[in-house]
Amino acid sequence: MRRLGSTRRRGRTGRLVAAGVACGAALAALTVPAAEAGQLGRGGPGTVHWEAKNSGTPQVRFRGLAAVDRDTAWLAGTAGTVLRTTDGGASWRNVSPPGAADLQFRDVEAFDARRAVVLAIGEGEASRVYRTDDGGATWTESFRNTDPKAFYDCLAFFDRRHGLAMSDPVDGRFRILSTSDGGRSWRVLPAEGMPAALDGEAGFAASGQCLVTSGPRDVWLATGGGAHARVLHSADRGLTWTAADTPVPAGDPAKGVFALAFRDRTHGLAVGGDYRPDQTSPQAAAVTDDGGRTWRPAATPPPAYRSGAAWLPHSRSAALAVGPSGTDLTTDGGRTWRTIDTGSYDTVSCTPDLGCWAAGEKGRVARLER
Repeated sequence: MRRLGSTRRRGRTGRLVAAGVACGAALAALTVPAAEAGQLGRGGPGTVHWEAKNSGTPQVRFRGLAAVDRDTAWLAGTAGTVLRTTDGGASWRNVSPPGAADLQFRDVEAFDARRAVVLAIGEGEASRVYRTDDGGATWTESFRNTDPKAFYDCLAFFDRRHGLAMSDPVDGRFRILSTSDGGRSWRVLPAEGMPAALDGEAGFAASGQCLVTSGPRDVWLATGGGAHARVLHSADRGLTWTAADTPVPAGDPAKGVFALAFRDRTHGLAVGGDYRPDQTSPQAAAVTDDGGRTWRPAATPPPAYRSGAAWLPHSRSAALAVGPSGTDLTTDGGRTWRTIDTGSYDTVSCTPDLGCWAAGEKGRVARLER
């Protein structure tokens, strides 16, 4: 969307046991009663908190984040920057594609420590996709947009081979790219199965979470800018779509749903609001339990605009939402939220071993620690 930004993830047995112990302890701490929630973000002994990791790039804003596990994560941001850690954030390697300094990377999807796909956003040829198979030592540009009317915002994968990328509407409909070879090649899907876009409707390239998947075929697309903030859903990998209104405020280019998170094909969260810091964002969160056919407002939403969201692993009710003014936690499936940290983050990602990471402006990156 053109209205946001400069242009618009000992031996094997021992590790598994340790991860399980850490995961159980952290989840127990995160699901404490509301009266104890104030301790979560303070970083004291025994509390769960964001622990900052020094990325060494204070000039970069990271809106793309792919957590592979507690040790491995990829970041994608401004000035064509891509970073990778394999030691839990103790050190970061700059693995940016050569010649990409003028690009704005807003999304990254990683399959492991070596294979990843990144999306650059922008009008016309500024929208590009790159893939690496060697940890970022080399990159292949696998897609460059040649339609001046297209502007790609997000990408998402169902598995290691099948994925989609979405563009703001072209000729009145959102455009969808598809890959079946892990991002090595892409094709534009037919537009006939896509509902007409609302006047002014687009996606937000704010966190890499305006397009999300669950399972082998289901995908959801978040919108804003139009008269209604909507979520579009496809159950056939992007060939046909249905649209549903959400209670998240819209009606302005700066308002809408900025991020989605689904823990399975029926239970999902939507967060957003108005990204302008001088504007309030009431009712900026919603929940669904029918795969996105209908959405209900959060009874107690986050207190401000939020751009990223992630379900905590191994939990049916706990999730995090992040934004420039803080992090919020829900322990009841998104019905109520409470602030647990006031640091600025744009995006958040969690893995089965509780490798929850967050990233944002001024090179900020952190991992959930106890």
